[in-house]
Amino acid sequence: MSENEIWTEKYRPKKLDDVKGQDEIVKRLKAFVENKNMPHLLFAGPAGVGKTTAALALARELYEDRWEQNLLQLNASDDRGIDVIREKVKEFARTKPIGDVPFKIIFLDEADAMTRDAQQALRRIMEEYSSITRFILACNYSSKIIEPIQSRTVIFRFKQLDKKDVFNLLKSIAEKENLNISDDALEAIYYISEGDMRKSINMLQAAALYSKDITPELIYEVASVAKPQELQEVLKLAYEGKFVEAREKLIDLMLKYGLAGEDIIKYLSKEVYSMNISEKEKLDIIYYTGEVEYRLLEGSDPIIQLGALLAYIGLRGLQSRK
Repeated sequence: MSENEIWTEKYRPKKLDDVKGQDEIVKRLKAFVENKNMPHLLFAGPAGVGKTTAALALARELYEDRWEQNLLQLNASDDRGIDVIREKVKEFARTKPIGDVPFKIIFLDEADAMTRDAQQALRRIMEEYSSITRFILACNYSSKIIEPIQSRTVIFRFKQLDKKDVFNLLKSIAEKENLNISDDALEAIYYISEGDMRKSINMLQAAALYSKDITPELIYEVASVAKPQELQEVLKLAYEGKFVEAREKLIDLMLKYGLAGEDIIKYLSKEVYSMNISEKEKLDIIYYTGEVEYRLLEGSDPIIQLGALLAYIGLRGLQSRK
């Protein structure tokens, strides 16, 4: 386990009742525990919203002290080939469970990284050993799971965590770790993490290594992300026709925080919505931002493409002033 994952594991909820922000899903999983029976499950949703936590908490409540003997956890992005499915997964699936629960659980995290051949092999194993083994697959994109597997599972769609849930957990961790964290720092963490609880905890841990007083400035520094005010200034300069100043400011931010072109375009697009311009102008700029991002992903030069975006914003501003 890497050092920046220690807090994530340390504060991972052990029971389903402790899983935050997914109340409806928790309610349905608790019904499986009460009946000691469940179908194959597919957990889909963004990163860091509780898919792995929910699966482990479910196993703990089902098997209690014997949960580790009855659970096989694999990260499919590492063990993603057909050989792993045919050997490791099949070997575990064919053995009987320990205890009074009539099945074991195989949990495949990041299942959307599995090859199609591996998924086809998995489909057959899910059929053959369904009497003594249940599968839980977790993925970010359920569309990357082949249809035969989707039809054999009950799909649970995890939603992005609300700001309130993220704040409450971070405050609880800060209290236990004797940290002083301001509301502005919590806002900064949520702005950067976008509801990813794992990323939020990692940022808090990284900041705590520098100081017990967690401030927004410290969060942006450890996360290597430009502050919203700095990005807004770049957009404002560009819109006012001060292209050279806007471009120099943008390059300074990229060098200061070590940001790639794709990172900058992502954060700039978020700040367009806060610009004091007409809705049509915002739509036009966002549309062009998508075009620039596509060019960057295709390998275009970041400085040239970001300069083109600033020039486009400047042209929009010039038209509005005519």
